[in-house]
Amino acid sequence: MGLRMNTRHILLANVFFAPHSYGGATVVAEQVAQALVRMGGFRVTAVSLCARSDLAPYFVIKSQKDGIENYLINVPKNRSYGQFYDNPEVTARLAELINALEPDLVHAHCIQEIGTGIFTAAQSASVPLILSVHDFWWLCERQFMIRIDGSYCGQNPVEIDRCKGCVDHFWAAKLRFNHLKAISRQAAIVTYPSQFAKDLSEASGFAPGTGVVWKNGVQHPGPNFFARQANRRRKDGRKVFGYLGGPAQIKGWPQISRAFTKLLRDDFRGIVVDGSLDASWWQPRDLAGLSGEWSIHPRFDQKDMDDFYAEIDVLLFMSQWKETFGLAIREALARGIRVIQTDSGGTVEHGQTPPERLIPIGASHRVLRDQVLEVLESDNFTPQPVSVSGFDAQAEDLVQMIDRVLGTLDKVA
Repeated sequence: MGLRMNTRHILLANVFFAPHSYGGATVVAEQVAQALVRMGGFRVTAVSLCARSDLAPYFVIKSQKDGIENYLINVPKNRSYGQFYDNPEVTARLAELINALEPDLVHAHCIQEIGTGIFTAAQSASVPLILSVHDFWWLCERQFMIRIDGSYCGQNPVEIDRCKGCVDHFWAAKLRFNHLKAISRQAAIVTYPSQFAKDLSEASGFAPGTGVVWKNGVQHPGPNFFARQANRRRKDGRKVFGYLGGPAQIKGWPQISRAFTKLLRDDFRGIVVDGSLDASWWQPRDLAGLSGEWSIHPRFDQKDMDDFYAEIDVLLFMSQWKETFGLAIREALARGIRVIQTDSGGTVEHGQTPPERLIPIGASHRVLRDQVLEVLESDNFTPQPVSVSGFDAQAEDLVQMIDRVLGTLDKVA
């Protein structure tokens, strides 16, 4: 893609952003932003949040990483329910930033706690906005459509009147639901990481007619990844299972734990990743009763992910809810790693797992155990790497959307 004569300035809003990163959506926001800067013709500035007791409430500080400036709004911890989705103080800071920075376009990602004031501030300054939906915060105050008992809600479409048994204050939740639906119509484009997420959102009345599927890219394996993988397999022929979630029921760990308990064979290894910020998810005692040899891998970032993936042969993705996208699944497929997964919404749209091999949500651990035993008994269990789009390709797709939005404005002007 050729360089543009005029640099376009994008203001990116996400609850987290480097140097304070957390979650898959933040990875996508950061990586696409860096890709835009690399390709030329774009300047990207970020706005995110922090919660520091040593700073005044709503004070703004500036940091920079990888050539991208990030303005962090310091929010107090004790905020009201409404301030988590529409905070006038945050809106005022956003309006000040937009006025000072003069972006050409706002790209809003996960704005929980930032709030919908990003729409208000952008519209007041006549700056168009693209919204990228990464989860179900827009439809569910619990963000992931997970009930109080830990089970998946399953509504499709989502109807707020059916949420009475799950929310603390129904009328507050209904006001939130209607406010988010109404303000979503101000977005020029709404992107979703999967067809599943788009269909569910639009069926629920969210931003009808403006949605497009914008699939997430992944970090491709490094130049020596496959040599490292082959070398490990030569040194130790045991098959290795990997798991990236925490010990929660909703991520399927209870099914995994039961499937690997008393398996009557120990000729394999297992690795769990402690993705918590404080290494609190896993202790050796949590894995002590499992068959095989299990270990804990520390939390990793994008540049270090090959250290983990080079050590595993099978990714266990046993999510018990319908997710919008499976970033880890595509990272594994790009590296020739087999995936055992549930029928979990947008995660299945990669198309590599036959429908009959998808494990139903809520199925007995014995279904997983059968697939684990098949892998252990197979001599041909390592698939070929799958061609998966990277972040550069995802950024190029975004450029087309930006061109569409700003090009339309140019014609009007």
